[in-house]
Amino acid sequence: MIRMSDEKEITSQERSPFLEEKDFKSRTVLVFGSINDKLAAEVSKRLIALSAESKDPITLLVSSPGGHVESGDVIHDIIRFIDAPVRVVGTGWVGSAAVNVFLSVPKERRVCLPNTRFLIHQPSGGAGGQATDIAIQAREIVKIRERIAALIARESGQTLEKVTSDIERDYWMTAEEAKEYGLVSRIIVQQKELDA
Repeated sequence: MIRMSDEKEITSQERSPFLEEKDFKSRTVLVFGSINDKLAAEVSKRLIALSAESKDPITLLVSSPGGHVESGDVIHDIIRFIDAPVRVVGTGWVGSAAVNVFLSVPKERRVCLPNTRFLIHQPSGGAGGQATDIAIQAREIVKIRERIAALIARESGQTLEKVTSDIERDYWMTAEEAKEYGLVSRIIVQQKELDA
């Protein structure tokens, strides 16, 4: 189980070996808290190990406000890279870069719990430095915004024009609204519904 918060990072030395073993056997990985390079590395290692162990499905639970776009991209790409199928369950909230992680699997393997909230928006940046560097960073942010809009449009079935307009500002959705938007295939209540 991988849990991170802004206040404290749980390291592998602090985790209970008993819970680690049970966690591995359950083939469940948690993406909780802000997405950064450390979380991306931990999640990637876990996904690769689980895929090497068996080709049975892996369940990825996501409750995250987002974080670093490229760290989210790492998790997204590793999910697509490994052989074992991954099913993603949204819970709490799935925002920003966490949406990129959520959209890494086919729609039929994307579900959420009833109280999940979703947030899509364009990336933000903290450009600083010389004017030339700020201009370079601004161009890169525009490229990321276009890539995010294209991913959301492709995976949700919405038009690129609609998604581009929607992400101009924070666009919040309930579980039901996310289902109507095309981000989620089903809203589930119990774990046994994953296999239904």
